[in-house]
Amino acid sequence: MKTICLIPLLLLSACSTAPKLVVAPLPSPTTENSSVRYPEIVRAYHVGRYADGDSLLYEQHAVYRVEQNARWDFHPGEVAPKNSTLPRDAAFNPAPVNDAIVAELNSQKLATGQILAQSRTLAASLEQFQSALSQSHTNWQQMAKLRSSLSEMQRRLDALEAARMSQPSPAATNSSTASPFDPLMP
Repeated sequence: MKTICLIPLLLLSACSTAPKLVVAPLPSPTTENSSVRYPEIVRAYHVGRYADGDSLLYEQHAVYRVEQNARWDFHPGEVAPKNSTLPRDAAFNPAPVNDAIVAELNSQKLATGQILAQSRTLAASLEQFQSALSQSHTNWQQMAKLRSSLSEMQRRLDALEAARMSQPSPAATNSSTASPFDPLMP
């Protein structure tokens, strides 16, 4: 009797197998290739009979040239309705917002404001520096003119003094030939 009770337990344990996991690929979206990828452009050119040197002759034939390779189409496709299962274009999704992003945006705005204020201060300092530089350049030119004028005057003064020293003075010539004038003398 014990064996008969065990048979239903065996049958129950045999029926309790784990279901197998079935992985099926999702159906591909029904889009045309022309909306996703541009096709390549191939052109045929007719080449007539021609000779290559004296020993080769080519008959007329067609030459095929790839004008443009296939490439992806980056233009946005149709906008999916809100209740559609198609994914929306990420470029038109609003930016995610949470406290960390808001704090980072605020700190970036503050840093940008500080940088702009510093750039205005730097621009004002640069203008002052440029005006001082132009003023010092003008002063330097005036100083150079004054120095050249002073050296010219010094040269002329030296020439005048040299000419005066080389000529005998009129007082020296009178004292050697005549006595000094005395009003009491007869």
